[in-house]
Amino acid sequence: MNLAAPDTGAAGAPLPRGERPGPSGLPRLLPSAGERLVDLGAHLDRFGPLPPLARLRVRRDHHPLIGMVERAGLTGRGGGGFPTARKLAAVAAQRGAAVVVVNAVEAEPVSAKDKTLCGLVPHLVLDGASAAAEAVGARRIVVVAHPTVVTTLRDAVRGRAGRDLDDVPIEVVTAADHFVAGEESAVVNWIEHGSSVPTSSPRRPFEEGVERRPTLINNAETLAHVALIARYGEDWFRSLGTDAEPGTILVTARGAVTRPGVYEAALGTAISDVVRAAGGPVGTPSAFLVGGYFGTWIEAAVAHAPFSREGLGPHGASVGAGLLLAMPSSCCGVVETARLVRYLAGQSAGQCGPCVFGLRAISDELVRVARREASPESLSKLRRWLGEVEGRGACAHPDGVVRLVRSALTVFGDEIERHMSGGCGARHPEQSALGLPSVRSL
Repeated sequence: MNLAAPDTGAAGAPLPRGERPGPSGLPRLLPSAGERLVDLGAHLDRFGPLPPLARLRVRRDHHPLIGMVERAGLTGRGGGGFPTARKLAAVAAQRGAAVVVVNAVEAEPVSAKDKTLCGLVPHLVLDGASAAAEAVGARRIVVVAHPTVVTTLRDAVRGRAGRDLDDVPIEVVTAADHFVAGEESAVVNWIEHGSSVPTSSPRRPFEEGVERRPTLINNAETLAHVALIARYGEDWFRSLGTDAEPGTILVTARGAVTRPGVYEAALGTAISDVVRAAGGPVGTPSAFLVGGYFGTWIEAAVAHAPFSREGLGPHGASVGAGLLLAMPSSCCGVVETARLVRYLAGQSAGQCGPCVFGLRAISDELVRVARREASPESLSKLRRWLGEVEGRGACAHPDGVVRLVRSALTVFGDEIERHMSGGCGARHPEQSALGLPSVRSL
């Protein structure tokens, strides 16, 4: 994968905390050069071991790492953007030994940030999990990983054995190959019962998760940031990004960009600058899908918007899971959305009516619009069904689809009108930027 900028930090022998400078520029998370796996020796040369602070045996609710993470302002990088320190503190406040789960499922087919992170710098992720385990009083760490990086992570765990790097045992579990498999309760269900569907238990994982113990579930990228904060501190972390949203984020850039790949950017970087880091646009994009398959379509004209929750909020969007897809002008946004919604309707857990019936009805109507076979009532039916589905699912899956479709009805409004009249403005509507089935199968 491609990196956004060269590393300006110095590598070398580990220095005590406060004397070892962190990398002052980009990248922070990914290797400074090349695309090779960073083995344990190279990892320790660059970062050194975790400082004693991360391994202090103190009262869980007074662990200094939690305060550092809070002052750093780190939020989850898995899509929800929840304050990481609040998760840590919630688990630490519970009674009994906790469990830490590294969520590296990355179930969105075109997202690659967690696979890249775990495949290239697995020890940074494992460091973060180990530090978090000490902070919350965990006695078990489970990494639930995409199948493509399981071997790399298991090799990394074996390589750390006997090196006094981890006080808590680490196991690696292969994730299920299903879109909703990365949802928190689905991850717990998979570890416990081998079923990758969300559950509707009234108790949250931080209260009762794996083994009915307090369970911290964090995205792989989030924990990699925890490992760096433990080494370099909150001021270093906040030196990039914005005051409201400090730090960096991994972005999977796809679609009409010259060099698709994973890039690290400071939060608040303009969308156009992320595209530039990916080699620039191919042609003139007609729109952007930001945040992931549960994300939001935004108009190409707002490419100046900062890639942050605050910057994208006025456009009804958020950074989500860090996906940025530039829609080629030759493709049809209506067809692409219909294709994507059909995929998402087929990926539901099938546990409740809004998913089983609501998403299928929405998908079928969108396909009719894409095929230019819609009735005059199609759009009114779609809007009514979106309102009926929203907020009524057993998990957030229906709400993600609703958000996506509503944004498409706005951004591709003119193109929808063409389809309703039997036309299409795209030169090659059969082409797809999403890596999903051909329009001929719609």
